[in-house]
Amino acid sequence: MKKFLKSDLTALLNLLSEKERVYLPVSHAGQTNYAIYNENSRVDLDTLKTVKSAKEVFFPQSETLYTVTRQDKKIRITQEELENEDFVLFGVRGCDVKGIEVLDRVFLSEPVDSFYKARRDHGIIVSFACNEPEESCFCKAFGIDCAEPAGDVTLYDCGDYYFWNAKTEKGEALTEKCASLLSDADEAPVKEKQEEIRKITGLLPYMNISLDSWHGEATAEKFNSPVWADLYKPCIGCGTCTFICPTCQCYDLKDYETKNGIQRYRCWDSCMYSDFTMMAHGNNRTSQLQRFRQRFMHKLVYFPANNDGMYSCVGCGRCVDKCPASANIIKVIKAFEKEEGKK
Repeated sequence: MKKFLKSDLTALLNLLSEKERVYLPVSHAGQTNYAIYNENSRVDLDTLKTVKSAKEVFFPQSETLYTVTRQDKKIRITQEELENEDFVLFGVRGCDVKGIEVLDRVFLSEPVDSFYKARRDHGIIVSFACNEPEESCFCKAFGIDCAEPAGDVTLYDCGDYYFWNAKTEKGEALTEKCASLLSDADEAPVKEKQEEIRKITGLLPYMNISLDSWHGEATAEKFNSPVWADLYKPCIGCGTCTFICPTCQCYDLKDYETKNGIQRYRCWDSCMYSDFTMMAHGNNRTSQLQRFRQRFMHKLVYFPANNDGMYSCVGCGRCVDKCPASANIIKVIKAFEKEEGKK
């Protein structure tokens, strides 16, 4: 265990950014999101949840895949370069780290997504324990301990110091790079901080929601339930939930014509949109009820059925905070719990 003074945070970030890009929460125009650090960055480690999750560093909202050019009768296809330099993702909360693990199941399974894999291979994750989880958080329900998040290094906010715990080879290598600012530390303050955090999580309203009836074998039971008929009605299909979600991985492929050729790029898409997966013959989900049901069935039934019981939700609470119609996953779980209690 190591530690460094909070007053040395800027010095540590400057030290890291001398050789590697550092992505971390930055405040801009009243919002906090992940951005590349520079000396003018308004670093914001106090905001618990960035608007968009840390997944954007590994799975960008929009990225060019390759360019097609034509010269005379010859066509040339040039793939974009893969990530080839190490970088640091700093200050990631436990729910977002788990979200990246969910994405790993998608993009690192065969056929492996080479763009995503290159970023994962070169990315070093410095996670950050949550000092004060918020009322909308429910990560504990999905087996996440926000007092001890995963990552290559984990930070803890303890008084005048940040405590630094390296957990992997990548973490140990990063520790060596910061050695001039780190000193040995006793684990006692971290243990005390963890106890404080876990006491808070135990008092939050959604942390103990039951997922007993949600699993990979519940497809027929949940899919055919009449509960969806009322649940979906407030949904306006805006897609906010999918764009702020740490685990949503749907994307669309588009071609953009430039003066020098055509660029093929991918960008995030949403299963809540009426034209999602639209094909020549139409769409296989033609109503908002079907689209709404698909989103939550995937999170709580389909994904665990195909991924050893792992849910595609991490309890970050962003959808609880941001959905304009309050049609969030907590409401879905509670509605089914109520219905099943009547039986």
